[in-house]
Amino acid sequence: MGKYIYNEAGGNFGCVKFVRFPNDKETLTKTLRVFVICKFAADQIRIQKPLRNRAMTLPQPMNFIEELKWRGMLQDIMPGTEEMLSKGPVKGYIGFDPTADSLGVGNLVQVMTLLHFQRCGHQPVALVGGATGMVGDPSGKSAERNLLNEEQLQINLNAQRKQLEKFLDFSAGPSQAMIVNNYDWFKNFSFLDFIRDVGKHMTINYMMAKDSVQRRMETGISFTEFSYQLVQGYDFYYLWKHLDMKLQMGGSDQWGNITTGTELIRRMEGGEAFALTTPLIKKADGTKFGKTEGGNIWLDPVRTSPYKFFQFWMNSSDDDSKNYIRIFTTMTKADVETLVAAHDQSPHLRLLQKPSLKKSRYECTVKRIIMQQWKPLRFSLEMHQQKR
Repeated sequence: MGKYIYNEAGGNFGCVKFVRFPNDKETLTKTLRVFVICKFAADQIRIQKPLRNRAMTLPQPMNFIEELKWRGMLQDIMPGTEEMLSKGPVKGYIGFDPTADSLGVGNLVQVMTLLHFQRCGHQPVALVGGATGMVGDPSGKSAERNLLNEEQLQINLNAQRKQLEKFLDFSAGPSQAMIVNNYDWFKNFSFLDFIRDVGKHMTINYMMAKDSVQRRMETGISFTEFSYQLVQGYDFYYLWKHLDMKLQMGGSDQWGNITTGTELIRRMEGGEAFALTTPLIKKADGTKFGKTEGGNIWLDPVRTSPYKFFQFWMNSSDDDSKNYIRIFTTMTKADVETLVAAHDQSPHLRLLQKPSLKKSRYECTVKRIIMQQWKPLRFSLEMHQQKR
């Protein structure tokens, strides 16, 4: 009687018919050849049809500025920035100061800004300050910083680079994330060349008007820190000229340094660049976000244990958690509002503070996001729950 085989050579590739297994070799060969060709064609139709349907229903890119506004992450913005972003994908960057061998939760605000920037279809760039880290940023500081040696600086840079790679998408594409180091363009730039080619474009009056300088006039500020804004400004100019960087972002305490960059671009090349900042996050009681009585909360599990890191978020007040859920997650506005409403109805359940290690509608809470991105913490928290 022979064996039965599948035959998808019918008019409808989705149907399956059974036919007798041919007895002679020549007919068998032809039948199998037809079967293979039709099976391949059927597979291609099955694969490409959902792809075509998915392409037709892809959501429109999000508006980055509107995204920051509803999340409470927009402080200052230069006129024309939103219009520039609406024209298509843009490169934007944020600088990270390598004063420690780990980023802290305070840095997460800027990391999330880059993450939201990438999700809106733009290309995020993280600048690690191999050069500016040797100078020290006076912004928000009341005293002179201790300068790091080159060896320690390199250790810090490598550690922070690895942490940034856990949050941003570096796969090839129009929104591929990048990491750059400003030491690469400053290492062969002599002091005389810098003050001749860059310094002549900025006046002392302009530089002294910056808030970061004004706050230090009574206690004193060294020439090293006074010149920091010019060094950071040149970063923006270099990236604008060589990488077509249109936007610099940062915390609101960086507004003066960032606008020095846009002004330098205008004065040196007659070009145009843009800037925006995020507000500095403070807790409801007015204390600084990211610090406890025990000191800074770090992303490195060696510096801050997973348990302490977990407790930092768990111990957040309701008011703070309503703020954090907007800033430190990728949840949609509708989901955030639903979760906040559910929390207000049953505050004793602490829905905003408790992470869910099981699949749930709200798995993208701040704790969940960080557990997904930071595997050592995720593993440690799971082990901790099992022990309990």
